[in-house]
Amino acid sequence: MAAAVAAAGRSWRRVSSFTGPVPRFRHGHRAVAIRELLIIFGGGNEGIADELHVYNTVTNQWFLPAVRGDIPPGCAAHGFVCDGTRILVFGGMVEYGRYSNDIYELQASRWLWKKVKPQPPSTGSPPCPRLGHSFSLYGNKCYLFGGLANESEDSNNNVPRYLNDFYELELQHGSGVIGWSIPVTKGILPSPRESHTSIIYCRKDLGIPKMYIFGGMCGCRLNDLWELDIGTMTWSRPETKGTVPLPRSLHTANVIGNKMYVFGGWVPQAAEGEISAQDSEWKCTSSFSYLNLDTTEWISLIPDCPEDNSNLLPGPRAGHCAVAVGTRLYIWSGRDGYRKAWNNQVCCKDLWYLDTEKPPAPSQVQLIRATTNSFQVKWDEVPTVEGYLLQLNADLPVSGIPVTGVPEASLLSSQGAPVIHQSQQSVNMVLPPEIKLDLHGHANNMVPNNVHVSVSSNSLLKLEAKENKTEPENTVMQETTKNHTDSKGFKESNAPSFLPACTSGLQASANVGELHDLDTRTVNPDASVSSNISSTQTMVTQQAVKTESSSTNGAVVKDETSLTTFNAKSEVDESTFIMQSNRVSPGQRNDINEHLPKTTPLRQMATVKTRERQWYDVGIFKNSSALVSQFYLLPEEKASISNKTEKEDVPDYRLLKKQDLLPGTVYRFRVAAINGCGVGPFSKVSEFKTCIPGFPGAPSTVKITKSVDCIHLSWEPPASPSGNILEYSAYLAVRTTHIQENPNQLMFMKIYCGLKTSCIVTAAQLSNAHVDYTARPAIVFRISAKNERGYGPATQVRWLQEMKTSSLK
Repeated sequence: MAAAVAAAGRSWRRVSSFTGPVPRFRHGHRAVAIRELLIIFGGGNEGIADELHVYNTVTNQWFLPAVRGDIPPGCAAHGFVCDGTRILVFGGMVEYGRYSNDIYELQASRWLWKKVKPQPPSTGSPPCPRLGHSFSLYGNKCYLFGGLANESEDSNNNVPRYLNDFYELELQHGSGVIGWSIPVTKGILPSPRESHTSIIYCRKDLGIPKMYIFGGMCGCRLNDLWELDIGTMTWSRPETKGTVPLPRSLHTANVIGNKMYVFGGWVPQAAEGEISAQDSEWKCTSSFSYLNLDTTEWISLIPDCPEDNSNLLPGPRAGHCAVAVGTRLYIWSGRDGYRKAWNNQVCCKDLWYLDTEKPPAPSQVQLIRATTNSFQVKWDEVPTVEGYLLQLNADLPVSGIPVTGVPEASLLSSQGAPVIHQSQQSVNMVLPPEIKLDLHGHANNMVPNNVHVSVSSNSLLKLEAKENKTEPENTVMQETTKNHTDSKGFKESNAPSFLPACTSGLQASANVGELHDLDTRTVNPDASVSSNISSTQTMVTQQAVKTESSSTNGAVVKDETSLTTFNAKSEVDESTFIMQSNRVSPGQRNDINEHLPKTTPLRQMATVKTRERQWYDVGIFKNSSALVSQFYLLPEEKASISNKTEKEDVPDYRLLKKQDLLPGTVYRFRVAAINGCGVGPFSKVSEFKTCIPGFPGAPSTVKITKSVDCIHLSWEPPASPSGNILEYSAYLAVRTTHIQENPNQLMFMKIYCGLKTSCIVTAAQLSNAHVDYTARPAIVFRISAKNERGYGPATQVRWLQEMKTSSLK
């Protein structure tokens, strides 16, 4: 049976270790995902549960948020949808025989419940109390179909009535609801049913949203598929190909990409391969299929799970919850059968996930700091991955140094990165004991490149539940949150950050982030949340990233008074790479030779076309950052393995020789993410150059303090000054009418030169500032230090502009 999964290129994983208060196991519950958080509500076993539970898929932590407001009663088989950071609950069973048609809204940014009352439809009655209905969200509307109602006014006298009514609920922007309506539809309505599934899918090429209803219960189990064109409100029965799943109810259906994944549920107990119309015997199943929504073809992945495979695959269950986080599918609890002798349900106690496809390419590698023989690099995290494969290739060391007064540096990613004190970090890369990477994510086979960062208390982003949180007027909140790829429906200006308050790896800048151009005296109360539990739990909070900084190279200063041109882009296409050279005098070439290593350069590093260069593994990293000082040389007979765009096998690094990074050398980096399906595509290539000995490092711990008519810019000396610092220079990116040959270059004006580690930037100077839109809108500063040899790398600081805090949707 496991071979069936392997044949489909997929592998289930059981989550074996987690922390926090685990919710009691149940069925009839519902769950949604907000970024990496699974939020579970309702259901029950021996009573209906009314707690709200949250599971962090990154830290494997359960926690109970401190909810407030109009807290709803516990319910089961209810409607549960997520719109941004608000969740809507409709209907469900609140006690045996008594159903609900109430609507509650949860603002997850504040864990605040509110009961909402929509207007009734202009024609007809509002939905009656029910359970087992479907409740689907698209745009600003929820679509309600079917369910089970109790015809009897006495809840103890349960008279079931199956429904096939169809309603539309219009939502208000951000919070609240407007009202119910009964759409006029064409075609034939699906037959009455409950415990079915409903999903909404919109093809990218057509842009037409369609709702699909599958299965359910109406005296017998069903396996019919219905389609509603939401644009024309037309019902139809699409023709399908492949093997249709068995009739079922209490199953789950989730859309990932263009596929609807159907798992589990109650299916008829086949008697000699035959299924009766009015089936009286049934069983739970673990069968797993998907429907290609573009071709309407059913593909069976797992027919069912024998008991001897229960440790490899999720066991049979019904009434469970299934949630998609990115391309990963999570399944938790549910009931696995009914024990008549015990007169109760037996619930599953396990949590599983399945990676349905290889992860997307990460962002380009970004430079945090360069030294003579190492790089501190980072990249944006990819959701639901188990590690990252980092690779590099290189040119020969350059035989030149910059003239006096020219900051020595390398090409920099246009996405600036934070500077972190060298004394505040330690990096350990543990090599895998097996030749092949165990993609099941076992700790002893994954390379945990744990980067421990010591952050001072005054730079931590505090998470509090005070309604009117205030900050001193002249302080800067530093970035201590993880950098997330914001691709799941959150706007950059008000994106919440769902993060662990404490983790073991490098998650963000310790000293420098991005500074918003806003009055920091007040913060929207929606922006902070507390669950009233330990500091190691996950919290939902407004992102408060303020400044962004990085060590930058490849800078050219024309003279002491003119504008300075810095390269602001390092995105290098592998097939069209053009090397930039530094012009130096013959005397300077002799000078640099004294600082270069006397070893013979690697044969593999000869200057050739980029597409022909050999890529070398730096290693597998668990976190999205790395301190790179070495890379691994593959044996000659296996030298081509690292050139694969996607590779499944990872060598045993213990058997490979290591090569140290060399001073004054250009290195190109790319990174790929790894999940249960294998290694995904590589990122675009970034390029950086190691420093040359004798020059100072980049200034660090840059702070920006805002005053009424100016800002105060301060920094700390380089961690490695390489002698006495003679002066610092600070530059401001300014607007210019000069037509530049390279539109990606920024023009900088020197605003300070001296020995002090601070300066004032006046309002007049700021009025000429260029606003950089390559990422989030920001004013850009650069600061560099000079010693007897000349200027070292510059530190870039991006001061965010026009970033407003507002209530989350």
